[in-house]
Amino acid sequence: MDLSRRAVLAAGAAAPAGAALAAPATAADIRPDDEAHWAKVAALFDAPPAGVIQLENGQFGAMAKSTRAAFERHTARVNRETTLYTRGAVNGDLQKVRARVAALLGLDPGEIAFTRGGTESMLTLIAGYNRLKPGDAVLYADLDYDSMQVGMESLARLRGVRVVKIALPEPATKQNLIDAYEAALKANPDVKLVLLTHLSHRTGLIPPVKEITALCGFHGAEVLLDCGHALGQTPFALKDMGVEFAGLNLHKWIGAPLGVGVVYIRRHRISDIDVSILEGPSDRIDARVHTGTVNYAAMLSVADALDVHEAIGPTAKAQRLLYLRDRWAEAVRGVPGIEVLTPNDPSLHAGITSFRLAGQTTPAQAAAVKKALFDRYKIFTVERPGPAKGACVRVTPSFVNNVGHVDALVAALKAMAKA
Repeated sequence: MDLSRRAVLAAGAAAPAGAALAAPATAADIRPDDEAHWAKVAALFDAPPAGVIQLENGQFGAMAKSTRAAFERHTARVNRETTLYTRGAVNGDLQKVRARVAALLGLDPGEIAFTRGGTESMLTLIAGYNRLKPGDAVLYADLDYDSMQVGMESLARLRGVRVVKIALPEPATKQNLIDAYEAALKANPDVKLVLLTHLSHRTGLIPPVKEITALCGFHGAEVLLDCGHALGQTPFALKDMGVEFAGLNLHKWIGAPLGVGVVYIRRHRISDIDVSILEGPSDRIDARVHTGTVNYAAMLSVADALDVHEAIGPTAKAQRLLYLRDRWAEAVRGVPGIEVLTPNDPSLHAGITSFRLAGQTTPAQAAAVKKALFDRYKIFTVERPGPAKGACVRVTPSFVNNVGHVDALVAALKAMAKA
């Protein structure tokens, strides 16, 4: 929306929120390699500490300055008006925010509920899925998120099912990923529930969700989709992918304050997720999550974060992240001693990609590589254990980064590979 983009970014120029960002007429006018444009986007955010190249933006995304200011205003109102607001007008205000998020996702507001993050969203689905019976099996993969893996393992105790874990192929292709799930489903015809991660926090791999979801349906299995890293980083539509259950995060790539996520259950499937033990019988999705008293200001600030998200442009954001990722990952792919874990296929990755130095496969070795990058070059990354072929180091650029940052990473990795 051009009006929204111009309003948000003009406000950023007039206030301490950041520099002005001239809004191109269309998203197509925004080039991912236009460093002058993206420097203005970076100015909407606080700069990382001086002297540090911040390439670990995956745990959460910094709020834009304007979002932070809005969060402070919302916090001040909640603190000033207390229950006069939280037992009254806040409910209508939150419904408006919920409608904004639903519109972003192309969903009905009655199909989503706020949570405190992607983990709570997914565990609501995993623990609440009530169509399992003793003797069924559930399936997850090595690249799935740690807490979700634990949740799936817990279903053996909670639901009396058998748990199947698979390792995804490395190097990955669209076809061998589909083949891996098909082989597992054929070998385990009792699988009724599959955890599928839309974008892996370990390596950045994006599997072919639509095809795997359809494959699972053919074999009589349901998919719980973990979109924790996908929303705001890569374009998608849940209903186009055939997904009926998903957990999403709003404080990673949407830029909301910490502590806000969303759970999605397609309307006609809400009864297949148990009501929270803290709620009475209900057909509403909200009854599936009971958070207690929440950070109202954080939830209200989601609308302000969406203003920034839309002003920068969802497509432009995705293309910029791909550009930064490709600039470093493809520059070191094939360099002796460096393994790039995510394939050079734009349908199978977004901005996140992980690497290994040859032979450095233990968690301790990956942590040592991360430490060396920071100690020698002031480049901050994070180690990720868990892939079947060994631990790795994750690189996650964001909108505070420029080409100089990723070029410095390339030089550092080539130097370390020679050592």
